[in-house]
Amino acid sequence: MKMHFSIPVSEQLLEKFGGRYVLYSVYLEGFLFCKVRYSQLHHWNDQLRRIFGSTVPAFPPKFYLAMTKSMAEERRSQLEQYLQSVTVDPSITNSDVFISFFRKLQQDTFQIQTQRASLDVYLADGRNVRLDIQTSDTAERVLEVVSYKMGLSRELIGYFSLFFIQDHSNGVLSVVKKVAEFELPYVSLQSMKESDCKIGIRKWYMDPSLDKMLMDCDASVNLLYMQALQEIEKNWVKPTDGQMQKLESLQNTANKMKVLELVQEVQHYGYMQLDPCTCDYPEVGCSAAVHVGNNEISCSIKLPSNQTKEVSFKINRVRCWQVTFLGAVTQPKDQGHEQTLELRFEYNDSDSWRWIVFYTKQVSFRAVKRKAFGEK
Repeated sequence: MKMHFSIPVSEQLLEKFGGRYVLYSVYLEGFLFCKVRYSQLHHWNDQLRRIFGSTVPAFPPKFYLAMTKSMAEERRSQLEQYLQSVTVDPSITNSDVFISFFRKLQQDTFQIQTQRASLDVYLADGRNVRLDIQTSDTAERVLEVVSYKMGLSRELIGYFSLFFIQDHSNGVLSVVKKVAEFELPYVSLQSMKESDCKIGIRKWYMDPSLDKMLMDCDASVNLLYMQALQEIEKNWVKPTDGQMQKLESLQNTANKMKVLELVQEVQHYGYMQLDPCTCDYPEVGCSAAVHVGNNEISCSIKLPSNQTKEVSFKINRVRCWQVTFLGAVTQPKDQGHEQTLELRFEYNDSDSWRWIVFYTKQVSFRAVKRKAFGEK
């Protein structure tokens, strides 16, 4: 499980009995996840090393003299790199010492104690499933609970995931980001109130042919059916007039299996649609509507001349890629920060290699990129 931790900001605070310490704001996929001190991370690193030994990345060394501004910035950068390196190893991220450490940090940061609570998980048709959970339950646990309540076969849970979703006033739907398995959905939802997000359950694969693996379970068929209708309504998929007539006729007869069979033929079915972004292809200053799935990045690119160009970047023609979080600006109450994500990949275009760059504020672009490039 790969993820992106960043530490864009830190603050110097006074100890209760004098002295000073630095508190680092740790962001997960672009949203404030927790705040932590160097000493806490140092102690945690010792725990990791006792369990995983030399596979744990080197921890930034202590400073025994007062830190200058440049030293403080160096430490912030080193801690950020350390967290990013630690989370590459799934044996670490799936361990109790990893999950328990971040569970406590997340709860302490937002001052939410472990207790019983209700959590609404939304379906693609707008209905919600209300769950009785613990505030300290991880996303993995919450997904198990909602799956059990819906009757989803246990072996099919891995095809679905929890997401933070925004319904905009203009009817546009944004999938903000996938909820990490170790993340506490209840706590994250409280911390993201400024963003007006809700938690939804959606399929988590972008190969439409995998639908056939879920056809023997009524609950998974219902989830796929609701999501397909939502994506048609939101214009994420592009049925022809003839396909639309057939789909409407099948909906009227409530033939879910036939709808799912037909929608397989519709353009962009099974893809993730991203919020509008900008790119430098075929020239700088273009805007793009992007769909990712089925081993391609499909783009409707609007040129500076207002002409539209349809482009498909095939994944098997990508040689390498880079992902970079650019400048970040902290939002009020430190609930999040606006930042630009740069996705850059080297592409074989007409028998020559060139770098193609997309810029977006949608952090789910990174998770979608991982799926498109076949990462776990």
